[in-house]
Amino acid sequence: MNWKLPLYKIFTDDDDVKIVSDVIKRGQNWAIGPEINEFENALASYVGVKYCLAFNSGTSALHAALLAYGIKKTDEIIVPSFSFISTANSVLFVNGTPVFSDIEEETYGLDPEILEQKISPKTKAIIPMDYGGQSCKIFELKRIAYENDLTLIEDAAECLGASVKGKKVGSVSDISIFSFCGNKVLTTGEGGAVVTNSYEIYEKLKLLRSHGRVEKKNYFDDPSSSEYLGIGYNWRMSSITAALGLSQIRKLGKLIKMRQDNAGYLSSKLSKIPEIQTPNILKDNEHIFQMYTIKLPNSQIRTKLQSYLTEKGIFSKVYFEPIHLTTYYKNNFKSSNLPVTEKISDQILSLPLYPNMTNKEKDYLVNSISEFFAS
Repeated sequence: MNWKLPLYKIFTDDDDVKIVSDVIKRGQNWAIGPEINEFENALASYVGVKYCLAFNSGTSALHAALLAYGIKKTDEIIVPSFSFISTANSVLFVNGTPVFSDIEEETYGLDPEILEQKISPKTKAIIPMDYGGQSCKIFELKRIAYENDLTLIEDAAECLGASVKGKKVGSVSDISIFSFCGNKVLTTGEGGAVVTNSYEIYEKLKLLRSHGRVEKKNYFDDPSSSEYLGIGYNWRMSSITAALGLSQIRKLGKLIKMRQDNAGYLSSKLSKIPEIQTPNILKDNEHIFQMYTIKLPNSQIRTKLQSYLTEKGIFSKVYFEPIHLTTYYKNNFKSSNLPVTEKISDQILSLPLYPNMTNKEKDYLVNSISEFFAS
C-alpha cells in the first residue's frame, strides 16, 4: 500500500551518502575497516561506558551477551512478554528458560514490585526492555538484581539517547544492547551494539562475534595464521554499515530534538481527546520517542481507530502483542498470568512519527483521529 503517512521515515543527508561512498570507493576494508572502531568509540563515549562492540543486529548482540555471561540449559532468565520477540527468543538460543514477568503501567517496563516473585534458585539474569524511547525503572531493577546476585542485561534496543536520572540509557546495567534497524532513532538499516564496563565480558564478546578468533590485526590484512580459542559466530558489522552509523551518531542530538518536538505537537493536540492517553514521561526521564504510542480505552475502539486510519492511508501498528500469547510460546510453555501486559497490549497503538515530519503531515494525523472520535 502507498501510505500517505508511513509509521516512520529515515532521516538522511549528504553526510550519510558521502561517508558510505568513501568506504565503497576505496575498494577495500569493507569488512573490519577503521570505521567500526570509530563507531564503537563514539557509542561508548556517548553512552558513558568503557567498552562497546558493534554487531550485525540487536538480536545477535543480545544472543552474544547471554553467551558471554555463560547462560546455559536449566538457567532461568526473567523477561517481559511485552517486547519484541527476540528478547525471549535469545534466551532459547542459549538453551535457557525465559520466565515472563508482568509490566507496570508508567513506562511499560518490568514491574519491580512483583519481579522478586519470579526469582528462583535457577534464576541467573533479568532482561528488562526499555519501551519506545523511555527507560524502564532501571534503578529499581538494578537493586533487585544486585540483592539477588543476578546479572542485569538491558534490552535498550529502542532507547539509544534517552536518559534517566542524569544517566544515559545503557550505562546503568551490567550490559546493554542497542538496535539500529530501520525504525530506530539511529539507524544503519540493520545493526546492533553491546555496551559494558566489564573488560572480561568485552573480551569474550570479541571472540563470540568473530568465529572465536583472536584478532590482533585485521584478518584480511594479516598473512599469518589465526588462533581460535573457542566457538564463535559471524556477527560482525560491515565497515559500510559502521560508516553510516558514525554519520548518524554525529547528528543524533538533532534527530532526537526533532522527534521530541513532533511528539510534543501531537500530544498537545491529541491530549484534548478524552479517549486518548498520550505518552507518559516520568520525572527525571528524557524520552527520545523512538515510537509515539497512545493508549485507548479498550481493544474495540483501538481496532476501529486503526481500521479508520488505514482507510485514510495512515499506518499504525500494535507494539507489542504479548510474546506469551504467540503460537510457539503457547504451545511450548506453561501459561503465564500477566494481566497488565495483556491489558496494555489491548489498548495501545503506535502512530506515525519521524524527525522531518511536516506540519501538514502532523495535522493530517491529528485531524483524522479527531474526525474518528467526532463521528
